Amino acid sequence: MKKLLLVFAVMLFVSAASYAQSMVQSGTYFYSKDSQNYTLHTNQGKRIVEYEINFNKPFEKKPKVVIMPSLIDAERATQIRYNIRATGISRDGFVLLAEVWGDTQLNSIGGFWLAHTEE
Repeated sequence: MKKLLLVFAVMLFVSAASYAQSMVQSGTYFYSKDSQNYTLHTNQGKRIVEYEINFNKPFEKKPKVVIMPSLIDAERATQIRYNIRATGISRDGFVLLAEVWGDTQLNSIGGFWLAHTEE
């Protein structure tokens, strides 16, 4: 009987761990002036680029997405003004939106994202 309870407990733990893993996904992003449709390194004023991020596995419900920059390569002679956010969030993915304004010129921007659902 003890062995049966132990087997059941192990199976429950494994299934709970696999369920918890499916509720969090993460990845990285990196865009530069060599990337397609990248315009954050030219001109002045408000400029926006959008990139579609698809999850490896769809979530059961719409997740919350956190985006963190970890690399910014800006021109020395300009102010650094930027905004990065997730828009169009769905169970399948989201759109990463990077925006600059004024005289800001970013040669590249990169970081990571984390998508999670609440229990």
